[in-house]
Amino acid sequence: MRIGELAARTDVSPRMLRYYEAQDLLRAERDGNGYRFFGEPAVERVLLIRELLSSGFTTELIRSSLPCFAGPPEQGEQLACATPQTVERLRRQVRNVERRLEALGKTRTALRSYLIAAEAALRNAQPGEVPGRASRAPI
Repeated sequence: MRIGELAARTDVSPRMLRYYEAQDLLRAERDGNGYRFFGEPAVERVLLIRELLSSGFTTELIRSSLPCFAGPPEQGEQLACATPQTVERLRRQVRNVERRLEALGKTRTALRSYLIAAEAALRNAQPGEVPGRASRAPI
């Protein structure tokens, strides 16, 4: 598929796909007229790249750890990402994600509490009254 089709199928702009290619995160073949051509696995790879970026991965970390996401190695085959540096970077990233998840959990709890209070205020409000606003006497 050409870059436009890959962009449409992944909701990633062609410009961003070229950036992924420049960062060595995505590989394209070239057809006879020089246009980029991507195989079907590129769709899943782009979606994975987007997910990792949104999880806080840097392009460098994605590049070094993408082989880890390719599935388990065949018997007797070395895992390409199993270097001490990559393992340590992945450990740090796991800690970062866990911290973000904890913060999101606290935010969710606070939002739920506010929502419950706001819904209760609306149920208890008199018709035409704006909950939470003190009525003022005319001056």
